[in-house]
Amino acid sequence: MPRRGEIWTANLGNPPIRHWVLVVSLDERNLSDRRDSVLVVPLSSSGPEGATVIQLSPGETGLPGPSFMKGHFIQTLSKGSLLERGRRILYGTRMREVVLAVRRSFDPDAPWPGRQPSFASPPTK
Repeated sequence: MPRRGEIWTANLGNPPIRHWVLVVSLDERNLSDRRDSVLVVPLSSSGPEGATVIQLSPGETGLPGPSFMKGHFIQTLSKGSLLERGRRILYGTRMREVVLAVRRSFDPDAPWPGRQPSFASPPTK
């Protein structure tokens, strides 16, 4: 059973292509026999960092090179599409960063360093 923060190879797309993914759904869902899917974010070998993209080093992921987690590509995936668990797991602070990147893909008020939330009041004189 997959766990939150694990990196897996999975079949994505139609026709299916083998790809690395990061499991982001809660373990309550991941470990349930009553749920047949998980939430994942695909990892890419390229991409600029930004509000919804985080670069992960090979030391963090166990993959051969840098990986880019693109929170705007979050998707539901059948547990049956997961093929092989990787050797590394992301925990704590790094998973909080991942969750914020996913949140920034749909919430304009999600925290982002150096940017005022859109709901903030204008500065007073």
